[in-house]
Amino acid sequence: MAAGGFRRIGLIAKRDDPAVPKTLARVADFLRACGCELLADEATAAQAPDLAVTVCPPGRLGCEADLVVVVGGDGTFLHAARAVADAGVPLVGVNLGRLGFLVDVSPEEIPERLGEVLAGHYVEDRRALLHARVVRAGQLLHESDALNDVVVHKADVARMLEVETYIDGRFVCAQRADGLIVSTPTGSTAYALSGGGPILHPALDALVLVPICPHTLSNRPIVVNGASRVEIVVGGWHHPDAAVTCDGQDLYHLQPGDRIEVARRDPPVRLIHPPGYDPFEILRRKLGWAR
Repeated sequence: MAAGGFRRIGLIAKRDDPAVPKTLARVADFLRACGCELLADEATAAQAPDLAVTVCPPGRLGCEADLVVVVGGDGTFLHAARAVADAGVPLVGVNLGRLGFLVDVSPEEIPERLGEVLAGHYVEDRRALLHARVVRAGQLLHESDALNDVVVHKADVARMLEVETYIDGRFVCAQRADGLIVSTPTGSTAYALSGGGPILHPALDALVLVPICPHTLSNRPIVVNGASRVEIVVGGWHHPDAAVTCDGQDLYHLQPGDRIEVARRDPPVRLIHPPGYDPFEILRRKLGWAR
């Protein structure tokens, strides 16, 4: 077994990307040469049928693998993190995307960087996961998880929403805006950043609430304790079409009076980084600071 304890490696890849099969093959060839057993979810195995991996049914990959290698961009990583969240299995990413805040390994670095991880030389950090529930008239209608953010937003009309926000049962404010973002520190460099929110260090135990294009300019982003329970109630002003989205991927349409409950859920997501991981270096490189 590898020094890092990673012998059974799960593979999850971006869908419908012509670069995926070649990169998957490079990852698989290297891992097999290191004596690892390869597993994959059904969608990943279908993209590269020549890999000859063990296919895991839905919901089983995280339980069977010691480590999950994600091939794609941050969107693929977010999907993978939610898919294996309950198992607590660590994840490492091979970047086929653009910015790639969550995927550390470039395809050219696969032998060096994955080799270091398998040898037990890596940095692990744990990221908070959010759980969102949609409640209507006391009935739970929908629930989903988010590693980046939970966003209540207008769906397809050019009108502002009216929402009320509560934190730990205490009324904070009512505001008219295009929506409201509830973000983890991981998501603070995603939609929340575009909305004018602060960048949170990933080790912080905090959440940031960022209004999207608020009608009142005094409505500013606020940072609260990571254990806070956030509730957002959709108002009925002009009856706009509203929705809630988790990590930009899981969308559910809302009605006036719906209550969206957002709270941290356990276990946290385990991220594996190659040696030398530095979140400030990533910010400098990805955001072009001091160029």
